[in-house]
Amino acid sequence: MNKQWSIDKIKQYVEKNSDSQLLSTEYRGFSQKLEFKCACGNDFEKTFTKFKNKNQTKCDVCQPPKVTETL
Repeated sequence: MNKQWSIDKIKQYVEKNSDSQLLSTEYRGFSQKLEFKCACGNDFEKTFTKFKNKNQTKCDVCQPPKVTETL
């Protein structure tokens, strides 16, 4: 069963599972980028799917993106 997320439920999830803060005030769907404030003070954007499922809960300074090497 697919869980329906509202902006209030997302805010509760963010507060409970990260040191970041949700700045966005509306949620229109899984592909929408939401605005967050990292514990370091930087603002960053991620989809809630990446935030939740891929554990990307910090800004790119605190949690740099993984770099893939091509041979």
